[in-house]
This record gives sequence, structure tokens and C-alpha cells, in this order.
Amino acid sequence: MMYTNVTILYRLIFLLSVQAVYCFCSGQPSSSVSSFLMSDSVRVTIDQPAALKKNKETVIVFFALPNGNSTEQTMGKKMQPGDDWHFDIQHIKAQTRFIRQQWSKRNLVVIYLENNLKSWPAWKHRHPDFQQLIPHIIDSLTSLITGKKKSVYLSGHSGGGSFIFGFLASYDRIPPYIKRISFLDSDYGYDSSYYPKFRQWLKEVKGAALNVFAYNDSVALYSGKPVVSATGGTWYRSHLLMNHLSADYSFGKIREDSLVVYKTTNRQVQFFFKTNPERKIFHTQQVELNGFIHSILAGTKLDSKKYKYYEVRAYTGLIE
Repeated sequence: MMYTNVTILYRLIFLLSVQAVYCFCSGQPSSSVSSFLMSDSVRVTIDQPAALKKNKETVIVFFALPNGNSTEQTMGKKMQPGDDWHFDIQHIKAQTRFIRQQWSKRNLVVIYLENNLKSWPAWKHRHPDFQQLIPHIIDSLTSLITGKKKSVYLSGHSGGGSFIFGFLASYDRIPPYIKRISFLDSDYGYDSSYYPKFRQWLKEVKGAALNVFAYNDSVALYSGKPVVSATGGTWYRSHLLMNHLSADYSFGKIREDSLVVYKTTNRQVQFFFKTNPERKIFHTQQVELNGFIHSILAGTKLDSKKYKYYEVRAYTGLIE
């Protein structure tokens, strides 16, 4: 990765912002959170362990926010009377704490990415040079995190998937430092042009993993009307991606209650499909019900240990 002198400026801004860091903790501080503005329109919030262990691999997860949500709402909090319901639908902060408790062999840094329009599709439309801006954001922020061995994960919910596709559109080949890509009901923008990039990346990059979460939004109703068109939602787009991958991979199928899971033998690629016979909306539940945890741990030795995807929250006691 190459960095410009502008990166040095962001490093200084970051160091200054640390003076205003606040710790979320009970007893000993477990993490620190700093926030600053980048590129005049992107609010960056970095949640990292209070002490990064230099001898361990550092995993940096970029989490692109869903449409209409603030960083604080995405982090989540213990609900009080009168609180906005958005504070109780994702809980990425508490899920991060859960992962850290299980993941003793790695440092986990989560970087929240919010824009001034609270919509990554709208932000990209406003910034036609997004193919230069988005890689710069990822590379510059990655350089801020100390550590000799660093891996980058791309994740996002809802409209946050548009940020991921903006990154992918910026390259002919997905960079090898990207080790995991997770779409949490967010791959609305998938089309066949991205498939060669996924294929090359999965075949050639050691440790590359792809996780896709979707529910049957093609039949979902809100006030008696369809939520999306038959081909405009994540259900259709996710199946399209899986069909393309099926040309190169064999998928096993597992049915667990309302979940249908397709995975390759080595669990490098996994699709988690929530059926929807009652035509309800399950857009946020896929994140809330341990979805972020599973997007990080699926396919690892900690897969489904002390938690289950789409079951009771495993992180309730960690909500701050």
C-alpha cells in the first residue's frame, strides 16, 4: 500500500484526537474510541483495544454504516425511556467486545465510517471521484493503526454495502491485504462485473473469505406493499452471486429452522439465507442477532462457540 503526505496530516489529526479519547469500561479500560472528520464529509470513529499487543496480528474491520444511522446508533447502548429505537438494532460495539473476549490471539480494531449524507449510495453520487477517495480512506486509516502484521476486513450493513462495492470498483484486482468481505444484508449493488474480482481474490489470496447474509426481501411487505422489487433486493442479488460462484465452487446446503446456509467445504465462502414465509422485514435482525459476530468468526475455530447466529443475543451483558 502506498501513502501520500496527506496521510501524515491525518496521522497528526488522529494523534490530536486521542487527547479527547473516551473509554468504555467496567473496571479496567477495555477499549478506546476516537473520532475525527476526513475528506470533509466522512466521519471516522476508531474503536481499538486500550493496549494493542505488538506481537499479535491486528485485524482492522471497516464497518460502513447503514443508511440513516449515526455512529452512536450503530454502536448501540442500553436503552432508556424515550431513546431512539435505532440504538437497539445493531450493537456493533457490544458485539465487538464479545469477539475480543473470544479472540485472544488477535487485536481487533473496528473503524466506523459515516458520511454527512448518512447514505453511501448518495455520497458516491455526490462524489464522482469516489474510486479515488474510498481507497485513500482505507489505506490512510490502515496506516494509522500500529502493528507489523495487519489484515483488513470490509463489512457493512444495508447501504454500507455500497461503500464496499465502491472500493471493489476502484481496483482491477482486490488487494491481497483484504482478507475478509462480509455483506450484512447489503449487497444490493452486486452485478456480474464484480464476479471476476471475487473469483480471482478467493482463488489467489491466502485466507480470503466471503460471507453474505440476506433474507427473502423479495416477498417482504410494509403496509401491504413490497419493500423491494423482485430483483432489487439482497435475496436476489445474493443468489445471483452464489450462482456465479457455483461455476467454480461446490456448495453444501444446511437447513436450520428458518435459516438455509450454503458453504464451501473449506468454509471460505458462506451464504446465510433467512426464509420469510410470513413476508416480514428482517433487515436489522440479521445484524442484531449476533450477525456482526458471525461475520467475523464464521469459518474459524470459534465459529458458533458461545453464540449462535440468528438466535438470542450473546452480547447482552456487554452493552454499555
